[in-house]
Amino acid sequence: MSKLPINLEDLLRQRTVEGDRIEYKAGWNPAAIIRTLCAMANDFENLGGGYVVIGQECDEN
Repeated sequence: MSKLPINLEDLLRQRTVEGDRIEYKAGWNPAAIIRTLCAMANDFENLGGGYVVIGQECDEN
């Protein structure tokens, strides 16, 4: 049983769409990743953070 509240397989196969709590990054761009991590860490809407998947392009469909 996974200890994460989201299925990693769904994230990697993009069965879970990008949104307020999930961000896909195609590659390692430190500035963009740090900006995303800071935005999720702020968590003004009290969503409980989020997930950043590095090495996976966002499917726009």
